[in-house]
Amino acid sequence: MAENSPVINLAFTGASGAQYGLRLLQCLVANGCRVNVMISKAAQVVMATETDFRLPGSTPAMAEALSAYAGAEDGQVQVFGREEWFSPPASGSGEKAPLVVCPCSTGTLSALATGASNNLIERAGDVALKERRKLILVLRETPYSEVHLENMLKLTRMGAVIMPASPGFYHNPQSLDDLVDFMVARILDHLDLPQTLVPRWGAKKTD
Repeated sequence: MAENSPVINLAFTGASGAQYGLRLLQCLVANGCRVNVMISKAAQVVMATETDFRLPGSTPAMAEALSAYAGAEDGQVQVFGREEWFSPPASGSGEKAPLVVCPCSTGTLSALATGASNNLIERAGDVALKERRKLILVLRETPYSEVHLENMLKLTRMGAVIMPASPGFYHNPQSLDDLVDFMVARILDHLDLPQTLVPRWGAKKTD
């Protein structure tokens, strides 16, 4: 994997919607990105509940499993634990990279809105905000409380992109995978990465 390949920081938290993050990982790898992955304990539980994919316990084993799942080259996918403070996402002097939290729990939303840095995911979000880097939060919750809405507004004003997992239907989805791809396509658009998952508005789908 080339050193000048785009780097994306990808965090999985404990909201429903692990499928979105896993599919995004596949697409990032297919685009030749190097991906720094962070996974909360709650996200591991959700992933095991919602999908057939099972993560092993150690971070090296997680990296191996996710690499195999996404078809990644050696070293293309790295996994960092919740307290790996010397990892690239933990500092503004690390590699400049956008952060996508997918799915993003409302607990993580709250932590980012208040500047908490109690684990690596929260710290990575804090770094993205203070360094004015792209921060995409893919929330999956309904309904939203006033607290959630206030936190979303606060983070939007800080420069984050709030992207609730609300797939559209104008592309005539035929499966759950089509609905997942709709959201992943929107994320890829905001990362300025090419995608053929969903046709552009007014264009025909590419085979």
